[in-house]
Formats: sequence, structure tokens, C-alpha cells
Amino acid sequence: MTMIDKAEQYSFLEPLERGPRGNTTEQVERSLRSAIVALDFAPGEFIDKGLVCARLGVSRFPVSEALARLAAEGLVEILPQRGTRAARIRLAEIKESMLIRNALEAIVAETAARRLPSPALTALKKNLQAQEKAVAKGDRAGFHALDLAFHAILVDSLELPRIAAVIEASRANIDRVRRLLSSPRRHAVTLAEHRDLLKALEAHDSEAARRAMESHLEAVMDELEHFSSEYPEVFAPR
Repeated sequence: MTMIDKAEQYSFLEPLERGPRGNTTEQVERSLRSAIVALDFAPGEFIDKGLVCARLGVSRFPVSEALARLAAEGLVEILPQRGTRAARIRLAEIKESMLIRNALEAIVAETAARRLPSPALTALKKNLQAQEKAVAKGDRAGFHALDLAFHAILVDSLELPRIAAVIEASRANIDRVRRLLSSPRRHAVTLAEHRDLLKALEAHDSEAARRAMESHLEAVMDELEHFSSEYPEVFAPR
């Protein structure tokens, strides 16, 4: 079996298109990051550089550089004499990221209840309608994208770019967790939580909006604690 044939194991990686010179490492980094966050590479799974090169159609240098950058973000672990693997999830880091996100998004919700523009409320309603359809169809990937968009509408509509940047910086590992917890039941619960938040926003009830956002994000951590007890191999030692 040739290296190209073996690379079909990584069929979730799309071969790269020719881009500007010097842009290859950035493309490889984006591709690998997306695969890790989407759990195509499971936490703890070793990543075969040769197969990545064959699949993406690149040399080893940009792959090594991209993995080094992802290691700095905590998404991969480079183990001397052993190779590189998708990092197991560090529960303490997730808790810290969620604490930051909870604090910021609670403030965003509270502020949105007071001054969210009318077009943003309309966009949130349309998003919820699409969420309902995704839940009915069992579309996990679609629901995940709509969930992210729902939260982005709030921050973007209030024109809070620095807050948006901090939330985005903590998102990669959190998104891995959300995908681990993904299930029809979790999606139905999330949809109900989003409805509660939208109801508070429409009523311009800033206190209720803040509580709804906090409850929504805290529920994720409660489920993660339970999940980590059942599947300890996915998580780094405490």
C-alpha cells in the first residue's frame, strides 16, 4: 500500500489549494486545527506527519511548523522520540476558559437586554428557527454552527470587538468539549436555554438575560464534570 493510499485514513483533511507563497504553513495549521477541534483526531490520538503530508500535498516542513504552533495553543502534544498527538483535554484549563467566557458573555447578555438593535433580535429569532430544524433532523454539525452563530450575533451586534477576541481565543478547547458532549438531548436542552435567553432579551430584562446566560454556560460545565468521570482516558491527568 502506498503512502497516498494510507493517507485515505485522513480523508477528513482536504488537499490544499495552491495559495500565495509562504501561506502553506497557515493553511496546514487551519486544516489541522479544524480537524482537532472537530474531534477527527481524537484526544490522545497520534498524528502521522507522513500521512498528513500525503493527504494535504505538502512537504514535512509546513506540517512540523503548524504542529509546533498548535502545541503552543495546547491543542497538540509533541512527545520526544514518540511523535505528536492531539492533546488530551485539560479539565483545569477548560474550567478557566469557561469562567472567562461566563463572566464576559453574562455582561454581553445583560448589555444586550438594554440596547440590542432590532435587526439583531430578528437575526436571533431566525437562528433559533434554524436550530429547531437542526434538532428535528438530528443535524449535529449544523446545530453546532448555529450555536456559535447565536452567541456571535450578540457580541457582534453590540460592536464589542475586544470582548469578541477574548472569547474567541478561549474557544478551541471549549469547542472540543462541546462536540464531546454533543447529543440530541444536549441540543434540545441548549435550544430551550437559548429560547429563555431570547425571551429575556425581548423583554429588555437585563437581570433575567444575565441569569439565563450564566445558567446556559454553567450547564455545560456540569455535564463535562460527569463526562470526565465516565471517560477519564480523554482527559489529561489532573
